[in-house]
Amino acid sequence: MWLIILAAVIAAAVAGMVYMVFSVERFGGIQSLAGDKKWLRHLLAFLAIAVCFGVVTVTMSATNAVVVFLHEVLFFLFFGGVMKIVTRISGKEYAVYWQGWLALVTSVIYLAVGWYLLHNVWRTDYSLKTEKPVSLKVAMFADSHLGTTFDGEGFAEQMKNIEAQHPDIVLLPGDFVDDSTKKADMLRACEAMGKMNVKYGVWYSYGNHDEGYFNSRDFTAAELEQALRDNGIHILADEYELVDDSFYVAGRKDYSLGERKDMGELLEGIDTSKYIIVLDHEPNDYDNEAASTADLVVSGHTHGGQLIPITYVGEWFGINDRTYGYEKRNGTDFIVTSGISDWEIQFKTGTKSEYVMIDVGK
Repeated sequence: MWLIILAAVIAAAVAGMVYMVFSVERFGGIQSLAGDKKWLRHLLAFLAIAVCFGVVTVTMSATNAVVVFLHEVLFFLFFGGVMKIVTRISGKEYAVYWQGWLALVTSVIYLAVGWYLLHNVWRTDYSLKTEKPVSLKVAMFADSHLGTTFDGEGFAEQMKNIEAQHPDIVLLPGDFVDDSTKKADMLRACEAMGKMNVKYGVWYSYGNHDEGYFNSRDFTAAELEQALRDNGIHILADEYELVDDSFYVAGRKDYSLGERKDMGELLEGIDTSKYIIVLDHEPNDYDNEAASTADLVVSGHTHGGQLIPITYVGEWFGINDRTYGYEKRNGTDFIVTSGISDWEIQFKTGTKSEYVMIDVGK
């Protein structure tokens, strides 16, 4: 499925490049330089696009350059349609190349807002009712992808903000680190979580990025696990623990690993009279989790859909059961966070970075 999506993106990028060359060459400056030489107008337009692509690649990354480019294409298409309508209604041609200028200005403002929504972190609150004898203030965050928007020290500041909310327990359902994370930042972040003054501590389950894909970072998965344990972080991989004889926390292995316990196996023998929280990084097993004895399932992974217009691609293709927010199925509460940071892409549109506070009680 992801190969199909990748192929579609590449095809869109090639078509977009052709379209953009013919669009950008209509700017007055290029027309003045090239005169009547069409080949020169094409070349200058291509070079202008290439320079902009290169600048974003150097300052951010090639992935972000593609994101910026595709947004430009969409806005050029949109304002091209707008100006055709305006021209038809007004019955006159405009000397100013409004399609191009409106597309450029709008894309800059739009992506600047997306950058702001990613690089700032908001608090999102939920209040859940239960008949079980428990009263909990739960903090939850996911997808820190350490190194994308903040390093170890920046992560420590975020933990201070969460600690200031006085949660009883902190949950981290995956993607704490990434392939680009530095060992020094990982160690500092683990230390920050270990120093949090939280009654029941910090509980963690693995995401698809945590163990690394390309062996390109300067620490191993074993070193990550040891650092977490050294700082008192509770790691759950297809297992559960009873906390304070009043509620359970269970953590699932990530779906991407291919082999993990189903919900019946995971929660086998559990005391169902007590409240049961499940950490599952990817929100894609709702039916089975709703049919289980779980009371609350928390997830991340989707980044809240990341970018308009692909926000709900995961749901459209049946990859995820939910992209963001709260849902209740068969008595089980589900919450998906948009993440406290992000993987690689430096923009969030239609969503934001956040941590979640959940009040559970009667």
